[in-house]
Amino acid sequence: MADPTPVGTESMPPRRLGLGMVGLLAGIVIGILGGYVQAMRYVWESPWGYVVIPWGALLALLVLVLTVRGAAWLAMTRWSAWAAFIGWLAMTVLLSSESPGGSIALSGGGRQLFYLIGGVVLAAATATIPVPLRRAAPRLA
Repeated sequence: MADPTPVGTESMPPRRLGLGMVGLLAGIVIGILGGYVQAMRYVWESPWGYVVIPWGALLALLVLVLTVRGAAWLAMTRWSAWAAFIGWLAMTVLLSSESPGGSIALSGGGRQLFYLIGGVVLAAATATIPVPLRRAAPRLA
């Protein structure tokens, strides 16, 4: 008896779907934490003026890239990486909008734009990298 499922419409295995949801939740958490951590900076007074090092934005972007790539490796599919990216993006957009009280977590400054644009570029590039296939263990006779 032939399988009635048309070619190319196989459903995602439940394990991968669950890991994709974990990736989505991880992206949401990274988006919330990154929205507040990205504002941290170190101001260094040098002989030629002040140098501002945005260590919070750099740390948040590093964690975002590691989370997106880790989600891909954990589920062995790029769909989980895209789910983590979408979770981060949704929370970042939500934190960029004005709350009912009038406060904004991500304003329009240079560090915030660096975090937003850099996060979109880095996370999308990281989610697009193919996941290496696992090699089957050699069978012993």
